[in-house]
Amino acid sequence: METDQQICCPKFDPAAWDGKEITWDGKLFVKDRVLGVFHIPLNFGQVVARNMEKIEKAGAKNLDNLMISDENSMWGSDVYIAVDKDVPGAEMIRISGTFLAKVFEGQYKEMGKWISEMGEFIRSKGKTANSLYFYYTTCPKCAKLYGKNYVVLLAEV
Repeated sequence: METDQQICCPKFDPAAWDGKEITWDGKLFVKDRVLGVFHIPLNFGQVVARNMEKIEKAGAKNLDNLMISDENSMWGSDVYIAVDKDVPGAEMIRISGTFLAKVFEGQYKEMGKWISEMGEFIRSKGKTANSLYFYYTTCPKCAKLYGKNYVVLLAEV
């Protein structure tokens, strides 16, 4: 791909996630809060930039480039950025559990349909979801450059 625009997100491989069962045992994340209105984030870029600066300064950047969101309110969401070690000045959290992953591709306006399809996928596996996380695999700029906007839904089962 030739482009004058800078790519900041690695190309995403859906095969590594789609339909997989993933287990985390104390996976380390920086946690922060994004403000929103009706699930539309207002300060996502600022929150990510602020935390990435702390993460890079601490030398804690995780190579899998994993950032997940818990859309737990119409007025905001918790964002979790995977790291390799504690980051000074950041709220740290460890997540453990088993997750079913399903990859979707398209515009964010399809999220309601994706959540419904994820529910069907979970039921087809004989499981019940305890929580649902969203892994936005690339920033909007890189999704446009790659020509694909992948989102992974992760259901803790």
